[in-house]
Amino acid sequence: MNREAVYPGTFDPVTNGHLDIIKRALQMFDQITVAVVDKPGKDLLFTTQERIKMLRKTVGNLSKVRVERFEGLLVDYLQRRNIFVIIRGLRAVSDFEYEFQIALMNRKLNSEIESVFLMPSQEYTYLSSSLIKEVVKFGGRMDGLVPGIIEKALKKKFALTK
Repeated sequence: MNREAVYPGTFDPVTNGHLDIIKRALQMFDQITVAVVDKPGKDLLFTTQERIKMLRKTVGNLSKVRVERFEGLLVDYLQRRNIFVIIRGLRAVSDFEYEFQIALMNRKLNSEIESVFLMPSQEYTYLSSSLIKEVVKFGGRMDGLVPGIIEKALKKKFALTK
């Protein structure tokens, strides 16, 4: 039996915390699909295509990881793909309440779907894409927080917006 899971998110941008969750998930699953959500209502720094391109470059060395775009309800995407496990990262107790509500709604919409929550390495528990964008916006250092290609893309993007 092929054990496959989906790790959904905006990944705006992908951080080392996201990569840590992907690598942890690969210890439990044969295939991970990183599903990049297209959220037109959310204020995103990078376009969907930019986020997908950056993710593919970042996980390119992981043969059991694919990156895809999706829109709409996650449960519908999972149903189309015939996948029934969602991977989500939990950094703090504050994440839990939000993720718990989403997991219960997903289960209500499709009782076959299970959510698996993974905690990142301690060094990434405070890390978020929003925080990264704030740091780079004001010229802070991102050593060890994002892959090098992401850091370059962030600096380029913020140089264009100034």
